[in-house]
Amino acid sequence: MRDFLTRFRGFDRPSQVLMLNQFGINMGFYMLMPYLAGYLAGPLGLAAWAVGLVLGVRNFSQQGMFIVGGTLADRVGYKPLIVAGCLLRTGGFALLVVAQSLPAVLIAAAATGFAGALFNPAVRAYLAADAGDRRVEAFAIFNLFYQAGILLGPLVGLVLVAVDFQVTAAAAAAVFAVLTVAQLLALPRRGVDSAPQQKSFLQDWRVVAGNRPFLLFAAAMIGSYVLTFQVYLALPLQASMLTPRSGKALVAALFVVSGLVAVIGQLRITRWFTKRWGSGRSLAIGVAILAASFVPLTVVPDGHRFGTPAAVGALLVSAALLAVGSAAVFPFEMDTVVSLAGGRLVATHYGFYNTIVGAGILVGNLATGSIFGAAQRLSAGALVWGGLVLIGIIAAVALYRLEPARDLQPAHSELGGFQAAVPAITGRGRRRRFTPPHGKASVSPSPGHPVGRRPAMTTTLTPKSRRRMASARNQAQDCSRSVTSMSSPGNDPCESAGSTVKHPIGAKSPCD
Repeated sequence: MRDFLTRFRGFDRPSQVLMLNQFGINMGFYMLMPYLAGYLAGPLGLAAWAVGLVLGVRNFSQQGMFIVGGTLADRVGYKPLIVAGCLLRTGGFALLVVAQSLPAVLIAAAATGFAGALFNPAVRAYLAADAGDRRVEAFAIFNLFYQAGILLGPLVGLVLVAVDFQVTAAAAAAVFAVLTVAQLLALPRRGVDSAPQQKSFLQDWRVVAGNRPFLLFAAAMIGSYVLTFQVYLALPLQASMLTPRSGKALVAALFVVSGLVAVIGQLRITRWFTKRWGSGRSLAIGVAILAASFVPLTVVPDGHRFGTPAAVGALLVSAALLAVGSAAVFPFEMDTVVSLAGGRLVATHYGFYNTIVGAGILVGNLATGSIFGAAQRLSAGALVWGGLVLIGIIAAVALYRLEPARDLQPAHSELGGFQAAVPAITGRGRRRRFTPPHGKASVSPSPGHPVGRRPAMTTTLTPKSRRRMASARNQAQDCSRSVTSMSSPGNDPCESAGSTVKHPIGAKSPCD
């Protein structure tokens, strides 16, 4: 705990506010979401495919519309989008209080999802910019607050849903109303990126769409998102099927297990993965853990063979393994998005990234919901879980194949203990290590710099100095991109800025 508090206090005020706000956001969100599938399938009487559709629409309205929220955040500023998103989610949850039909529920789900599309890219881009070279560490602590909200939210929701689901929805709306006011007053305003102001939305999106390593990474990560989303769809449905009378309590237990694993293990998991495997390989191994999390349910898909207690145990083990895999993946995933963005249009890259994976989640949820219902009728529950294992294996192999040239090099933060993600790439995947001058600082290629150019120096600096150095480095990168672009006839520097440096996809390096 002392180590956690020391690291948390080592960040600037904006990062601290964002981390605390994320705890509140998740507490309000998870008061409601774990029980939504059961409410839709139970009191409202929707079919399994309709439940999958509602959850898929909610998620696609968030993930799929991130491109809009991210682009607006780069132009309007991060704080306005964060506040607007919380306000819209307040309205979406309030609508769930009175929604009694599938169309009304779909509208409420879309509103709550689009709210996340507004504030999520802004929150992550804000945190990445404020944390500087400590991005991996910042996102690890951010995820700890994230998971703490997941831990507390379902417990509060369990008490409220015992009264009535509408009471739970009203309480969640009240939480987001408070967060709207709190963030409006407490969160410092982050300056607007001036670069996007000179171009249209389509030009911004063209830059991102031309970033091939980024697109390959996003495509490879679709499978991991389909797997992690099952904590909202397949696992709650499985809990209701195993224990019809106490399904809500079992759903709450799923989220408690997930939250405890993440809160207790997040910093340890991130530190261990960083030291042992580095960023790129940690992603592949983390996704492999996500795939393995469904193996217990494949072996014990119901209570017929080994009994209900064994099936419940398999469900809880799966939830715990999902939490371990998510904790391993998240900090490196977020850092990789920033890295592949090259420090430009970061929120837009986050938006584009989540639009891609959101489309995959929508398809994955529809398929999972449909197959789950059919599998239960045919008493072939293992089919669902085996399919999810296969999806995870494919995603892990794809990430491993994209990672051959990526590694993490040490970068000393003020508090130490974590390594920042720094690319070390030469030619086709050969590593080059730079000797620290005078033993005082580690020198390695900075994000976006081709090998052969002067590398950036990472040393112990104040937060203000880090921001100044990052700004100067980005200006130098923009200049080098422009020179490279103009040297090729017919190339538009603005259009080629996102793809001038042709790293292997493994350069998911700090080049979330």
